Amino acid sequence: MRNVPNHTDSSESLALDIGAITRIGAVTSMLKMICDETGMGFAAVARVTDATWTACAVQDNIGFGLKAGGQLELHTTLCFESRAARHAIIIDQFSQDATYKNHHTPAIYKLESYISVPIITPGGEYFGNLCAIDPRPARVSEARIVRMFEVFANLIGMQLENEHRQWSTEAQLLSERETANLREQFIAVLGHDLRNPLSAVSATAEYLACRTDDSNLMNVGNRLKRTVTRMSRLIEDVMDFARGRLGAGIAVTIQPVDNLNEALLAVVDEARLANPARVVTVELASVDPVSCDFARMQQLLSNLLGNALTHGAGDMPVVVRTSTDAAHFTLTVSNGGEPIPAHMLPKVFEPYWRPPSSSPGGGLGLGLYICKQIVEAHGGTLEVCSTVSDGTCFTASIPLIR
Repeated sequence: MRNVPNHTDSSESLALDIGAITRIGAVTSMLKMICDETGMGFAAVARVTDATWTACAVQDNIGFGLKAGGQLELHTTLCFESRAARHAIIIDQFSQDATYKNHHTPAIYKLESYISVPIITPGGEYFGNLCAIDPRPARVSEARIVRMFEVFANLIGMQLENEHRQWSTEAQLLSERETANLREQFIAVLGHDLRNPLSAVSATAEYLACRTDDSNLMNVGNRLKRTVTRMSRLIEDVMDFARGRLGAGIAVTIQPVDNLNEALLAVVDEARLANPARVVTVELASVDPVSCDFARMQQLLSNLLGNALTHGAGDMPVVVRTSTDAAHFTLTVSNGGEPIPAHMLPKVFEPYWRPPSSSPGGGLGLGLYICKQIVEAHGGTLEVCSTVSDGTCFTASIPLIR
């Protein structure tokens, strides 16, 4: 790998581009998912101009050595050719590829597999490329992999243009129709282009997991099933975010639920199974029928539990409690460990917010935002308190009757 100084594009403009990508909180998870799904060791979002190649975000599992802000000599990369053609370049194995086996790029960087998809905004501006490389062959030409890259590149392009509009006076004058079209396009891309191929991947995972005659295939199937589950949750989170953030609101079906405690216990059991080393204690009060959305209440607890298990102290229990009074049903989830600093408490329910201590490649940072949307859709409130002595506690309170 060769780092080169930037002589053409100003450092200020490149810093703005890197900052724009950094503010798209989902990019880190996208790059990690790309590496997980393709088996490739390096993925990046690159700003590609007619003079420079600059990394804006990086997932490096193979020690390639390039970090955000690092640059490669443009003409040593295939992104240069992708930019000129405005077309993806996809290579499963350079040494077997009739077109590129003698190309200088794999020789310089010791590559076998490569995929680079242009990031183009809806307005037609070429920003750069979403790309992945590895010194080993990889089946990146599979339709599901190519479609995943295209959808992620489209989403990044849409978000970049949206941010650019916010910077301009024109953004203040966007019509309600344009906003509605953006919302519909955003949800349609996620709902159709990601969920449909994901169903096919899920079916393949189920098939492999049932191959009890071949333990290797069965293990691959089970790993793939876990990946599909994670991807499904990410998709649902982003779709819920789009509905709540862009005006439609999170949909709930309110009706009397007699067995709410049983539903919540099922969520706790799933969390215990997924985190066998952690202690989750439950204190559920006897409750009369609660007017709520059964599935959304399970989602609420699942997100709160996941947050507590991720950020709470590993040697201290997570406690789930329910209670009722004359007018409200209350659910609390608490954990021990380092408290959330007081100045950060107002931010915890903001979309894409994650504490500075979060490890790279985690969730999208939408879980608590969606929790608040669920509770508010029930006409209730969600609050958080966090102290050294008492730990962190999230309290959701919803009316018993609506």
